[in-house]
Amino acid sequence: MTVDAPLRDLVIAMDGTAGSGKSSASKGVATRLGLRYLDTGAMYRAMAWRMLLDGIDVADTEAVAARAETVSIGSGTNPEMPTISLDGLDVSTEIRSAAATQAVSAVSAVPRVRQLLVAMQRATIGHGGIVVEGRDIGTVVAPNAQLKVYLSADPAARAVRRAAELSPDQARDVAVVEADLRRRDTYDSSRVTDPLKPAADAVAIDSTDLTLEQVIELVARLALERVAAGEPS
Repeated sequence: MTVDAPLRDLVIAMDGTAGSGKSSASKGVATRLGLRYLDTGAMYRAMAWRMLLDGIDVADTEAVAARAETVSIGSGTNPEMPTISLDGLDVSTEIRSAAATQAVSAVSAVPRVRQLLVAMQRATIGHGGIVVEGRDIGTVVAPNAQLKVYLSADPAARAVRRAAELSPDQARDVAVVEADLRRRDTYDSSRVTDPLKPAADAVAIDSTDLTLEQVIELVARLALERVAAGEPS
């Protein structure tokens, strides 16, 4: 993908709660601006899926950390067709399973897992020209990002959106989905290592009453304003 010169060094950090529209907005902004895209959450899901495949207890932090040392995760950065591979095999569908969703918070809380994946994420970011989404991008992965956004939404609204995204075989009651989102919020925001929280200089956006297009337009405009102001190095 060719990135326009003024945007070549731009890094947009998109953090936020599960179901807030972070993925769709990040891909939309990347496509709008001609930037690359990285879904760090997919990387943690892939790691969790590896543990499940190997029968490793995700609550056993030592076992998870040891196995993580030899796991190979590949992330495609085309926003219109992002890919995720685990040890050379595409796992785009598997990592969205209910089992992976249940396991990912525990796996992502393991310090060694975070160290390994943050190193991979920074290598992918490189010199920039990318939108990176996750839960600790502006605070840990890319603290020098020129634009940091923290996207949130009312839990009930997030549950409706997430339930609508599920495939027929994954369908769950909206109340169940909301309970799961609240559980993940609590777990991710209270973990000791790299907890979910907005960066001090992040732009907070509540997407509850905004359409996806409105969020994309807002973030893209903010990014272009930063570029025009000469903030990207």
